[in-house]
Amino acid sequence: MKSGKISESVLQRSVLRQIKTKNKNIIYGAAVGADCAIFDTAEDDRLVSCMQEAVIIVSEDELLTDPYGAMTMEQLLTKCANNLVCKGALPIAFQIGLMLPAEFEEAGLKELMRQANETCERLARQCYDTIPEKKNTQIQIVGGQTFVTEAVKRPVAMVTGYAVASVPEPASNDLCKLDLVLTKWIGLEGTAYLAGKYERDLCERYPGHLIQTARTFDSYMSVIPEAKIAWEMGAVCLHDASKGGIFGALWEMAQSMGVGMKIDLKKLPLRQETVEVCELCNVNPYELMCGGCLIIAAENGENMVQALMEQEISAVVVGHTTDGKERILINEDEVRYMDRPKQDALYEKLMQP
Repeated sequence: MKSGKISESVLQRSVLRQIKTKNKNIIYGAAVGADCAIFDTAEDDRLVSCMQEAVIIVSEDELLTDPYGAMTMEQLLTKCANNLVCKGALPIAFQIGLMLPAEFEEAGLKELMRQANETCERLARQCYDTIPEKKNTQIQIVGGQTFVTEAVKRPVAMVTGYAVASVPEPASNDLCKLDLVLTKWIGLEGTAYLAGKYERDLCERYPGHLIQTARTFDSYMSVIPEAKIAWEMGAVCLHDASKGGIFGALWEMAQSMGVGMKIDLKKLPLRQETVEVCELCNVNPYELMCGGCLIIAAENGENMVQALMEQEISAVVVGHTTDGKERILINEDEVRYMDRPKQDALYEKLMQP
C-alpha cells in the first residue's frame, strides 16, 4: 500500500467490513469520517474516546528530515483533543503508548513526556477556563505503555483520549438544508511543513518574512475555541480537517452525515502564504494537510460566522448540504463533481525524486 492515509475504498473493504461485533452501549463507532467512538455510560452523559498515532519527534528540526511528516507530541495530543471536541466532548484524560528505538536516550523520553504534560495544561486552559464551574479542571495522563524495540527506527506514539459529554438535544432534524462554515484557513498544517522544508528555495523567490510567517501556521492547529463556540451556537455537526486536504475533509463529512454538498470553490479561505508556497512546491492547496481548519454544519451559517468573528476567529460560509449524494464544486460558471479523497498532496510531494 502507498504511504500515508489509506484510501476510502481500502478502508471500507479491508477495515470496516471486517468489524462485525456490536455492543449496545456503543452509540457511534468505526465509520468513514469517524474520528471518535461514543459510549452510552449513563442517562445524562456519554464517554467519548479517540485514538491518534504518529511517528514522534523530539525537536522541531527533526520534523523537516522525516520523509512522511512526523509530528511533535504537542501536535499529536492536539489532534486527538480536536477530534473529541468536535463531538461536543471536553477531554479529561489521555493514555500514551510509546515504541522507542534501541538507540533512543532516556533524556529524549523525558523530553517527550514534558511536552505531553505541557500540552495537557494548555489544552485544559482552552477547554475549561471559560467555564466558571470547571475553570481549574485538568487533563490527566492516566497511563499507557512504553517499550524499546528493534522493530522501529523512530519513536512511535499511540494516544487515546477520553472525554465526557452531556447528551445534546438534536439541533436539527433536517441534515440536507444546513450551511457549511469554515474557520481560519485551509492548508495551514501542510503550508507550515513545506515552508520549513523548502525554506531556502522559497526565500530565493519570496520575501523572507512571508516564509517565516508560513512556518508559524502550525500554531493554529487547535480548533477547541471555535468548536466550543459552534456547539454553544447550536451547530449540528463538526469536523476538523486534516490529512487529504479540504476536499478530503468535506467528502468525509458528507459521507458521515449521509448528505450531498454544494461548495463554492472561490469561498474556500486561503492565506496568500499558502498560495505562494504551493505554487513553488507544485502542490494543490485544496488537497494539502488542513489541520487547524474546522468545518461546521449549522442552520444559520451567517449567525455562526458572526459569533466566531466576535471572538476574532476568521470564518466564512462556503456552501450548504443537499439531499442525495452528489458533492458538487462550483467555480464561477464551472460545475464539477468532487472526487473521492486522494492521498494527501504533501505525501505526493515528498515521494517525488
